[in-house]
Amino acid sequence: MSDALNLPAERRERAGKGASRALRREGRVPAVIYGGKEEPEMIHVEEKELVRLLMTGHFMNSIVQVEVGGQTVRTLPKDVALHPVTDRPTHADFYRLSKDAKVDVSIPVVFVDEKDAPGLTKGGVLNIVRHELELVCDADKIPGEIEISVAGKDVGDSIHISDVKLPAGSESAITDRDFTIATLVAPSALKQAEGDTTGEEGDEPAADEVEATEQKADPDAE
Repeated sequence: MSDALNLPAERRERAGKGASRALRREGRVPAVIYGGKEEPEMIHVEEKELVRLLMTGHFMNSIVQVEVGGQTVRTLPKDVALHPVTDRPTHADFYRLSKDAKVDVSIPVVFVDEKDAPGLTKGGVLNIVRHELELVCDADKIPGEIEISVAGKDVGDSIHISDVKLPAGSESAITDRDFTIATLVAPSALKQAEGDTTGEEGDEPAADEVEATEQKADPDAE
């Protein structure tokens, strides 16, 4: 599971574009906490701290403990709006997690046991169709990544969601089909080699073919 992250915040007294612009000029990012059958709470956070958490690479899949007004609110980031030119965060949404809550998250996949995959050891290529899996997870059991073994896989084999053992508390958000996650394919050079059925020896004419050709070329030959 991804480690919980801490984010200090302060309550916002005013809403609106003017108030938000004033906060951004002070290095703050307006945000809101909503959900959990409670009223939305307007907050603002330090831009540098939010950027630092974004740079961890797993911010959107982590529980974020928002500390505001002497209380800690357990949340899951739902959206961070970025400026189209500078990429600086301009607004953030946090979903308040209630007890025993389930959340929809996208979890990155990591492939392991590549040395035990015959298709890869003989030159095949792992073609990744999905780099992330859409899962429904218990809020307190969000995995940091999903490991998928390719042991025993050969060229032409595919890995589907039904082949993956998901951790306890997680299930696929897509339930209407057994979708493909990755396939093992032959590189173009290998495909060309398999398509060429004649080797160097096959290019040389047989001895009897040489003799017949020499007889046709010599009009005095018997």
